[in-house]
Formats: sequence, C-alpha cells, structure tokens
Amino acid sequence: MKYEMIHSCIRVLDLKKSEHFYQQAFGFEISRRLDFPEQKFTLSYLRSSGGSFELELTWNHDRTSPYQAGDGYSHLAVGVKDLLASHRQHEALGFTPGPLKGLAGGEPKFYFLKDPDGYMVEVVRI
Repeated sequence: MKYEMIHSCIRVLDLKKSEHFYQQAFGFEISRRLDFPEQKFTLSYLRSSGGSFELELTWNHDRTSPYQAGDGYSHLAVGVKDLLASHRQHEALGFTPGPLKGLAGGEPKFYFLKDPDGYMVEVVRI
C-alpha cells in the first residue's frame, strides 16, 4: 500500500498575518479556504506553485491567546536552491532568520525562520 503526504496543519492566532508570512517568505499561494462561521473556525490551505503538499492553517475565530508551539524540535521544512540569497531575502523582509548552519561544522546547508505563531520553518539547500 502506498501513502502520499497531503498536508500538515498548524493552528494560528491571526490568519491574515500567517497567510501573509507564508506568501512573502516562501511564495506559497492560497489554494483554497474553507470558512465555518457557525463553528467559528476557518481553514486556509497554502502550497508552493506546482506543488501538491499543503500547509493547513487553522484559525479558531474566538481564540485570543497564542498557541504553545511546544518545546520539542518539531518544524516544517522547505527547500531552496540558493540558500544564501534566500537568507538575504528573509533578512530584507524583516523576518529575522537564524544563522546559516552546516552539519558538524560543514558548509551552510540550512537555517531556521520563525513564523508569526512561533512555529519553526527550516530552509534547506536542495
């Protein structure tokens, strides 16, 4: 039996702010949005151009305090060919990316960026 990754869900406090972050930082596009006003929540699905995997942002309308992202090492990961240019772009956009890192002191292969809700996104050179 074969399984395919479909989406990953994170809960967000400010849907517009989170959508804007993922659009600006990674060029994701909103592929669909499902509103459930009576149940007071909205689902916004974003994906990279031509990609099939989606990031589901769940916004509970009456939530007033930030979610706890946890203290583990969980994160999302996106790939990019020019890691240095990506890092510079994220700095220019005011997103405060973490330092470029390599494994065991090797050449830089990744860095982390925090989204508006505190979720970590690893940007990896592919």
